[in-house]
Amino acid sequence: MIKIIECPRDAIQGIKQFIPTDEKITYLQSLLDLGFDTIDFGSFVSPKAIPQMKDTEEVLESLDLTKTDTKLLAIIANTYGAEKASSFEKITYLGFPFSISQSFLEKNINSDMSKSLLTISKILDICEKHDKELVVYMSMGFGNPYGDKWSVEIVEDWIRFLVKLGVKIISISDTLGSSEPEDISSIFSYVIPKYPDIEFGFHLHTESHNWENRVDAAYKNGCRRFDTVIDGAGGCPLSGYDMVGNLKTCDFLDYLDDNDIEHKIKNLDEMKIKASNFYNL
Repeated sequence: MIKIIECPRDAIQGIKQFIPTDEKITYLQSLLDLGFDTIDFGSFVSPKAIPQMKDTEEVLESLDLTKTDTKLLAIIANTYGAEKASSFEKITYLGFPFSISQSFLEKNINSDMSKSLLTISKILDICEKHDKELVVYMSMGFGNPYGDKWSVEIVEDWIRFLVKLGVKIISISDTLGSSEPEDISSIFSYVIPKYPDIEFGFHLHTESHNWENRVDAAYKNGCRRFDTVIDGAGGCPLSGYDMVGNLKTCDFLDYLDDNDIEHKIKNLDEMKIKASNFYNL
């Protein structure tokens, strides 16, 4: 079964105008009724870095999960954030932004690869202690503009490191919307059979006109976990480059329906209107 992770956190983190907390709560509560596997709802990071997320704790406390099977994911950037997020029973997943680009790690979370691997190891211990699951986002997984070396072999090397640490869920990310279908096919066709016990995901930043061949490459090579945003809003605000939006949920559902692929999402038409109003406050 396809897992669809709806990512409003990714969509709103780059919006400069602060979205009132009560409006976030109302919107997120609506998403919990639609059948998503997971909602990436907020982050426990420095408000100086991402001021839009400073009310994550208040938002979380107001969400009602009693009538939904949808799980919550929060992004964290260090062990302090992991400890904080792990203290909330409502959160199932912690998401950590790793990268195979040293340049991007410095820009995104002011870290380097060795420090990030050590942090991941510590976060895994925190997750085990608090019965949480860690999702590692492999940013710049399909290339980067900084001149850092990239190849399918380099991607696999880093996946091997993460697996040895004990990571079970790895979402490979096209952070700047620069991936090519051939690279997507090469990576997923290689790592998914080699690591059958690992859940691999696809976090795609894309323009609205060139998403389908990339999604098709991921799906046809075994990926069954996809991140989306209903209105396609968002992107990475810390890359040093213009933000490229997310894969639109409605586009992805059209792809699934056109290919007779089963999913659990319902009543999305009404939510498209709510999303458009929410992201364009």
